[in-house]
Amino acid sequence: MNRVTFLLILTLLLLSTACGANRAADEIVVTPPVVAAPTMAPPVVAAPTLAPPTAVPPSATPDATAAPLPTDMPTPTAEPSPTPTPMPVPETAVDAIRLLPILESGLSKPTALTHAFDARLFVTEQVGRIRIIADGQLLPQPFLDISDRVGSSSLEQGLLSVAFHPRYGENGRFFVNYTDRGGNTRVASFQVDPDDPNRADPASEQILLTINQPYANHNGGQLQFGPDGLLYIGTGDGGSANDPLNAGQDLGTLLGKLLRIDVDSNPGGYAIPASNPFVNDDAARNEIWAWGLRNPWRFSFDRLTGDLFIADVGQNQWEEINFQPAESSGGENYGWRIMEASHCFRTGACDAAGLILPIFEYDHSQGCSVTGGYLYRGAQYPALTGNYFLADYCRGSVWRLFPAGDGAWAAAKVLETGRTISSFGEDVEGEVYLLDYVAGGVWQIASSE
Repeated sequence: MNRVTFLLILTLLLLSTACGANRAADEIVVTPPVVAAPTMAPPVVAAPTLAPPTAVPPSATPDATAAPLPTDMPTPTAEPSPTPTPMPVPETAVDAIRLLPILESGLSKPTALTHAFDARLFVTEQVGRIRIIADGQLLPQPFLDISDRVGSSSLEQGLLSVAFHPRYGENGRFFVNYTDRGGNTRVASFQVDPDDPNRADPASEQILLTINQPYANHNGGQLQFGPDGLLYIGTGDGGSANDPLNAGQDLGTLLGKLLRIDVDSNPGGYAIPASNPFVNDDAARNEIWAWGLRNPWRFSFDRLTGDLFIADVGQNQWEEINFQPAESSGGENYGWRIMEASHCFRTGACDAAGLILPIFEYDHSQGCSVTGGYLYRGAQYPALTGNYFLADYCRGSVWRLFPAGDGAWAAAKVLETGRTISSFGEDVEGEVYLLDYVAGGVWQIASSE
């Protein structure tokens, strides 16, 4: 080999290495299998024996180890399309609401609230604990404590959400999204203690997915099972500001996306539903369900129709709520960083062709960070039916969105709470709650009458 040939080969190798280093830092070499999703049976509503609730006095709020990668790249699974239930015409758009205290303090920096198909409320604390509220009382013993492996040193890090398997009553399996002590995102499963429904086994962790995070912010963090029985995962664009990696528009990275995976068809790992929109695109990550997101901190499904609402936290000017109808086959591009909400980002003009614009937005004269909520489907306050609620984290303002016909949504501010609203949650009956990050409390949304 002559000197010129050697130098040419060396140059090509160096260029190849540099290109790999510049990709968003979530490369996973192993690809999960693609599978057809199993037919979903209705969730089994378990009625575990609850330990007697013990009241606790009010109390006053993530560092880094490389996590193992999935052993097999999930194979897409084909799943049946859910048949949307016709949405009844809601009574009316509400003009005001009130809050009922469930727990005024006692939680440490709560980040999410959900249920396990029974009357208990489960609340994640940023530091790495899951707490139970039963009969209005905060149980003193955490359901799960993984603070030894959760990194929460930055505002947007920590234990960010929990989702219980649709057949939790049978398999005792649930899933969490947290940042580890290296600041990277982990999606992992745990098992409930078979002898104590109010305790989970911290040693039962199975790490399904690790996403390397280049910066400390914009980690997303929401987990939700959809009506199709698949697990949806919200991921931020990797952080810093202005999406320096252009992750939102890069289908080759998991950052800045809504992912959809099958947690049942590949034991010890996950699989990819065969109907995911980019399964046949070799340049795209097969886990992606939707893209063009900056930091989808909270999203939720309408439990009646299956419609999806995605709240995407904005950069410096605009906060937004995006909408995906239940009949969608996925693949929507919500625009970041070409656009921030419905506005061209840092340019006077941009090409918005093919982008999905939000159903609601507000600028930073009205707040700083959107917290997405739920469309009310509870029975306790019929006047709230069909209203979707959201809030601003900084101001504590609560809005409702209400369908106005032809795909439009009418918005109105319905309450100024003065609270630091980190999340909304829904109980087994469809009642809606909000969390105060600073006070460590839980409040139920109620009609004003």
